[in-house]
This record gives sequence, C-alpha cells and structure tokens, in this order.
Amino acid sequence: MLHEVSIAGLTLDEATNTPILVLKSTENDQALPIWIGLLEATSIASVLQDINFDRPMTHDLFKNFMEIVDINVAKVEVCDLKDNTFYAKIYFLSKEKEFNMDARPSDAIAIALRFKAPIFVDDAVFGKFKSSDKIPEMADKTDEGKKWAEYLSKLNPDAFGKYKV
Repeated sequence: MLHEVSIAGLTLDEATNTPILVLKSTENDQALPIWIGLLEATSIASVLQDINFDRPMTHDLFKNFMEIVDINVAKVEVCDLKDNTFYAKIYFLSKEKEFNMDARPSDAIAIALRFKAPIFVDDAVFGKFKSSDKIPEMADKTDEGKKWAEYLSKLNPDAFGKYKV
C-alpha cells in the first residue's frame, strides 16, 4: 500500500553537516528521514521557498525539457530500502504511453515538487525503516564511530526543523 507524504522539513545533521529530508505521512504520524546531498537539498529548498535562479538548476532543466517533449510527472514513489539505501521511482505520462524510471529519492522529490506531483512512500519502506530500530552492528568501532552511533540512536524526528537556504 502506498502512503502519500509531504515534506515535513529539511534539517542538517550536525555531526556530518549532511542535509536530512523528512517525509511525513498525510494519514498518520509516520515520518521518514532520508539523508541527501547538499545540491539536492538546495534544489528542494528552492522550490519550497519559491526561490528562482537566473539560470536553471539541473532539476529545472529536466522539467523544462520534459515540458518541451510534452511529458508530465504523475507521481513519485519511495519504493524500497535496502542496506540503508532508499530507492525511488518517477512515474511519467505522455500522450503515447506511461512509464517509470529508477531515481534517487532526493532527485525524484526535487522533480515531483517542480511538477506539483504527489509523493508516496510504500508501506514496506516504513516497515523496513521501523524494523531497522534493532541495534545494527557497528562497522566503525573507533571512538568517532561510537560517537556517531550514539548520536544516531538519540535522533528524534520530532526535533527536526526547517532547513533555511
């Protein structure tokens, strides 16, 4: 089953200075934090804050091209979580056919926002994310790795704030 989500916020992981995109179900309190790249965070934030640049960013360029060839984005789906990596699909509509493509969630969401397309998360992804609450085996056993593991164990989605550009 798919759950429609909205962007609850963008925040910064203080330990790594990595942006975190927080998706929240429109039906309940389920939240999903996804660590993303700085460029993708900037692209997402620019749409959320209605900031336009003199020259198109990559996602804007993609949207401009899609409009020229008359293809629309129907929806975006965060469809899987494997080995701590999220997977997404972008669903396209043209006059001739419907098709989908694999994408990183951050790119898919940046594109969905530009097309005002709905964003969904598969039930299985929420389930896998919840089941990952088990204590994972720590690969980095150094002091720095232990600090990182402790930080992640205390991370609370309620503490996420808006990422300001």
